[in-house]
Formats: sequence, C-alpha cells, structure tokens
Amino acid sequence: MRIGVLVVAYNAASTLAQTLDRLPPAFAGRVEHVLVCDDASADGTYDVALAYLASSRLPLTVIKHPHNLGYGGNQKAGYHWAIEHGLDVVVLLHGDGQYAPEVIESLVAPLERGDAEAVFGSRMMERGKARAGGMPLYKYVGNRILSTFQNRVIGLELTEWHSGYRAYRVDALTDVDLDGFSNGFDFDTEIILGLHGAGKRIAEVPIPTYYGDEICHVNGMKYAKDVTADVVRYKARRMGFGTGPSGLAAGSTGADSEAYELKPSAHSSHGVLLRWTSRLAPGTTVLDVGCSDGQFGALVRAQGHRVDGVDLVKHEGVGERLDGFVEADVSRGLPAGTASYDVIVAGDILEHVVDPATLLKDLRDHLSPGGQVLVSVPNFGHWYPRGKVALGRFDYDQRGPLDHTHVRFFTRRTFERLVNECGLHIAERDVVGSPVDVLDRGGETFVSRTARRAARVDRVATAAWPTMFGYQFLYRLQPI
Repeated sequence: MRIGVLVVAYNAASTLAQTLDRLPPAFAGRVEHVLVCDDASADGTYDVALAYLASSRLPLTVIKHPHNLGYGGNQKAGYHWAIEHGLDVVVLLHGDGQYAPEVIESLVAPLERGDAEAVFGSRMMERGKARAGGMPLYKYVGNRILSTFQNRVIGLELTEWHSGYRAYRVDALTDVDLDGFSNGFDFDTEIILGLHGAGKRIAEVPIPTYYGDEICHVNGMKYAKDVTADVVRYKARRMGFGTGPSGLAAGSTGADSEAYELKPSAHSSHGVLLRWTSRLAPGTTVLDVGCSDGQFGALVRAQGHRVDGVDLVKHEGVGERLDGFVEADVSRGLPAGTASYDVIVAGDILEHVVDPATLLKDLRDHLSPGGQVLVSVPNFGHWYPRGKVALGRFDYDQRGPLDHTHVRFFTRRTFERLVNECGLHIAERDVVGSPVDVLDRGGETFVSRTARRAARVDRVATAAWPTMFGYQFLYRLQPI
C-alpha cells in the first residue's frame, strides 16, 4: 500500500524534529510521503521543517498555510493532498509529540489487513495507563464522560472518541463530506460520525499516553459543548429532524443507492407491518417492493412465508435473505412477467416515485384473489414539516418526512383519496410516532431513560392527534 503520514503542526518548533526522529526506521523506509502542514505558526515551525527536509532521508513535503485554518481545517488540507496524490493510507500524527510515533505501525496494520477503514489509537483501552502516562484527572474524567455519552447516542462502542492519533483508508475519506466538517477541534468527532454514517468500519488499538510541556490550545468547555452538539445534531438528522447532510459525501446517499435502515422497534412502521404479516397463514406469497438489502423481508420470511423482492439496486446479501430478487426500477411499475402475490408490501416507497397512483394500481393488479397491499407513507402533516413550512424554512433533510429523495408528499387525507382513486379500500390503518426510541440503547442510562420517556409521551400524543403527531401512516389495502 502507498502509505502517507500527515503531520499537523502549530507552534511546534521545539518538538517537530524530535517527533519525526521517533518514527521507526522500518516504517520510515516504506512510507511514501510525510507531509508537514504548518498551520501559520507564529514560531519557527516552518524553518525547523525545512531544515529537517534538507538533512533527512524521509520523503518529506513541507507546507505552510498563509492563514490559520484551524485544527480541523489543517487536517482537511492534508487529507485532500493525500487524495490528490493517490495514497492508500494516511496516518494523522501531531507535531508536538503527544502521540507516540514509535507505535505508528500498529495503527496501519489493521488497514493493510483489510480489517477496517479507520483505526484510532486509544489511551483508554488499557486500564490505568492514561493516568499513569500523565493525563490530568479532569481530562481523564471529561474524556470518559463524553465518550460514554457519544457511544450511547450514536450506538458505537469506542473506548475513546478524543484521541488525535488516527489512520484512515484514503478511499474511505472520499466517501465523507470532509469540507462540510468543522475547522475546529470537534473535527475529530465529526469525521467519526461521517465514517459511521457511511458504514465504514472503525477499529481501535492501544497507544501509550504522554503529556509533556506542550501547550494545549483546546478550550475544554467549548470543545465539550461542540462535540455534544455534533452527536445530538447528527442523531436528529438521522431521525429525520434538522436540515442538511449527516456527514456523508454528496451523491453517496439516497434511496436508490443506500441500503434502507431496518427499524426493529415494535412501535416503528416495520414493527406494524411485521405484526400484520404475522397474522397471515404460513406459506403466504409476499412481494417486498423496494426491498433494499432484504433485512425486512428476511423477518417476514422467518414467519414462514415465501418472500420475493424487487429494487433498483441489488444490495449485498439480498439474494441470501430472500427467496427471489429482481433488479428493476419500480417507478416504472413492476417488471414484466411479475407473478401475482397474496401480499405486496410497499413500505416507504410511494413517496419516492413521481407517479404513485400508477404504481399503486400496478400493485393492485398483481394481487392474487383476496390479496392485500401493505403500505407505509410519511406524514407531511407531522408537526415538524408543518412547522418548518409555517416558518418559511422548508428544506430537505437526510431522513424522515422531508427526506431529500422524496418526490411526493402525503397527508392522511390526500393519501386516502389516492387509495380510493386507485380502486382500493382501507381494511385497516395504523399510525406510528417519531422514532425517538432509537436513542434507547438498552440498560439504565440517562440517555436510554430519557428516550423511553420521550417515546411514551410521543405515542400518547400520536394516538390523541394522529394527523399532527403521526410520523408515518400505515394501511392494509384490498381491491374494491
């Protein structure tokens, strides 16, 4: 692999040369590029780097930014440089020597083995080592509190979110919106969120802790506030609240290319649909329209039914999860030669097609006698999109009723009128509230307890006023 090292440096004149000297000779012999990014230092960092370049065998490139880009901005410049130079792996190393260059190969190894797309050095993996290495107590406690909170909200199990010693597959960096991330110290949190949102694998390796005489440029309280806001904002966007991307690169998401997320809660749309399919006689034939990677269909199949799927993209594993799969654009109707089915599931699909009436009629025409169509659609009358429109702030979101891939919007009245126009009648309908319970990660934590309470309140409000608080409407439809 073509390996590069990005050395971010700011006022590191007294430590930079020693940090570069500490790179293991075997590693230094196979590294292709070492890029020193001096972020407009006020001391002689740039001169030290140039002097080192003149006397060292390291394949060194030295850059000094004319203006300070910030900790995150400096990393962005380095990662773009790595992308432009076709590197396979890039390692982030701090010029102040706080992170041990001696163990750099342990960060690169999992990437070379193909075990992960990102590897973080963790000072918390080995009990007691962080404090023994000189980490101040207040930093240790703050690190543990923030990392625990971030894990609970996002659903990861990282021992440390706040280490600046990291290695990345460069192709993974092209799949996240680097330029959309912060230029500040919370960049390290935002890139984790972006990688997680893009489905990248993150591994950790233990690293030693060292605190010397280096000057810390981080405002601890501001940093804590920023990273807390980052994870809450990210989770809100993934739940369908909040304008803007959730850390994925432009063009890397969408119903046509990204596997649709399974919603396993009994109070979700998938939970209601599974409750309905559980009533069916064993051996019922089911077609899952817009089946994504087949995870939902696999649960229906486990109930004893035969399940086929159709979708625009054949996602990994769908062939093994379902009895049959056809790759086709359902916005043009079901593919020619599609058989008749006892049940057709159209979960979260009609809002993605320009002409939902034509597709719904096509589904009706492919039902066996006595068959039914199970449908879920988002509620545009939900308080969130309703409020945004009232405030004149309508925009698309990453998820939810205002998902950026939606081309049609429904209220309960408009959808039920469409159902009638398509020659179908409503045999049963249901409604589910906002997906607040996805924050419940189990156990008795503050986040989980708060999520469960909020979910209960939301369900009560949804039952009392479904057109205002209902997040999705669900229907069991039969031909008239």
